[in-house]
Amino acid sequence: MLGRLARLLRAAGHDAALAAPGTPDSALLAAARREGRTLLARDRHLAETAAESGLLLPEDRPEAQARHLSRLRRIDWRLAPFTRCLIDNTPLRQAMTGAVAALPAASRDGAGPFRACPACGRIYWPGSHVRRMSATLDRLAATSPSTPDRP
Repeated sequence: MLGRLARLLRAAGHDAALAAPGTPDSALLAAARREGRTLLARDRHLAETAAESGLLLPEDRPEAQARHLSRLRRIDWRLAPFTRCLIDNTPLRQAMTGAVAALPAASRDGAGPFRACPACGRIYWPGSHVRRMSATLDRLAATSPSTPDRP
């Protein structure tokens, strides 16, 4: 599965679509072609069928998959951190005051920013999960041979 890799890419700010489990290969290939996407697969046959737009990622662990992807393509792991919904890939917006007020006190008392997904309604804030994911993105950026230098 590549769901956790998709979450890492989204956390970094990349547009990463994730197919529903059981989607036929023909539908995956058609969607990748239609949307101009690179198809990431753990299945060798599917990656080969996608030709130049397909990449095989044989690793099991998300960070290993991310490192492998970085060796194959230029990935900026600090592109626009935490600007996409980790669940549905929608670009986030600033959260409305009412949504922030509904958060637990420990969460809303933080400095923010507070962001909301306009598609699913999920609220994001810079808590411990963001700190852990940010550390992962920093590790990937530091070890990625193809990550551009950041000022």
